[in-house]
Amino acid sequence: MEAYLHLQNGKIFFGKLETTWTGDVTGEVVFFTGMTGYQEVLTDPSYKNQIIVFTYPLIGNYGVNEVDFESKQPHVKAVIVYEVEETGYHYEATYSFKQYLQKWNVPLLTHVDTRAVVKQIREHGAMPAVISTSQQAIVHMEEQAPVPLVSTSEIKTYGDGHMHVVLFDFGYKKSIVQSLIKHGCRVTVVPYNTTLQTVEQLDPDGVLLSNGPGDPKQLSHHLPNILSVIERYPTLAICLGHQLVSLAYGGDTEKLPFGHRGANQPVYDAKTKKVFMTSQNHGYVVKAESLADTPLSIRFINVNDGSVEGVRHETKPILCVQYHPEAHPGPNDTQFIFAEFVDMMKAARKEKVYA
Repeated sequence: MEAYLHLQNGKIFFGKLETTWTGDVTGEVVFFTGMTGYQEVLTDPSYKNQIIVFTYPLIGNYGVNEVDFESKQPHVKAVIVYEVEETGYHYEATYSFKQYLQKWNVPLLTHVDTRAVVKQIREHGAMPAVISTSQQAIVHMEEQAPVPLVSTSEIKTYGDGHMHVVLFDFGYKKSIVQSLIKHGCRVTVVPYNTTLQTVEQLDPDGVLLSNGPGDPKQLSHHLPNILSVIERYPTLAICLGHQLVSLAYGGDTEKLPFGHRGANQPVYDAKTKKVFMTSQNHGYVVKAESLADTPLSIRFINVNDGSVEGVRHETKPILCVQYHPEAHPGPNDTQFIFAEFVDMMKAARKEKVYA
């Protein structure tokens, strides 16, 4: 079936609708630059309500397996590719890319000039868009806080390690929990709006504020509670969590023109004086100048555009990163962040014992 991608700036792109769908689909159109990792991208809650354009021209060649999901279902609003492989050639594949999207009723638009679409996004920024079978469509998208839509509603514990971490779920990826377990942690996942009193009852060694979708300022009324928690416990914050910590201490955030989404973003570490390749997925960033009068100092910087990629607290065990140290997809260069977090918790436990 013929279908059209309508961008907010008036540009229209023709394609073929590969999955069964009726009606128009509206979302923010963004692009992902990785050659692989499409399964992880589809199931990353940070992509909630977004139309994802894959820049690599052939998607689906190794299919979809049962183990590399980052959550239980896809969160993207729709998918746009140049060409899709009908069969997944991999021994672990149980679905083709198209079959998986059809199972979850996610629209798949193929034979689109993705290079031209990405040029529009790079020039005009990520923007609302509509996929429609009509050549005429009104592009309108209502602002909605997506975190409540992806966060858990129950408290659940994973692993049996010697260090206990409470993970605030703003839209966490499964591989974050797996990385913590691998580093000897027991992880209790809690809803994004969990109070300090509940955290105290769980008695953790540290807390982790996860990644998640949307504008961090949509959660501004939760900042006092977040501040009370991170002031009390050693903290690691990832992506959206990093932005929330910065806001809680008086910093500010802004939207990037087209965001950082891919598995090849170079980041400079001011502590080790090294550059690491990182996996990223975010549309907002902490403004460097806004941190001047806060207790936070910049530790990580994006080599490409100089934006803030992570901060640390001057006196407290709080470490925040904008990129994804758990990767999936992407390089594992920054897995050491989890080891640093564990060391922070161990040091705090010793202080508590000898206090």
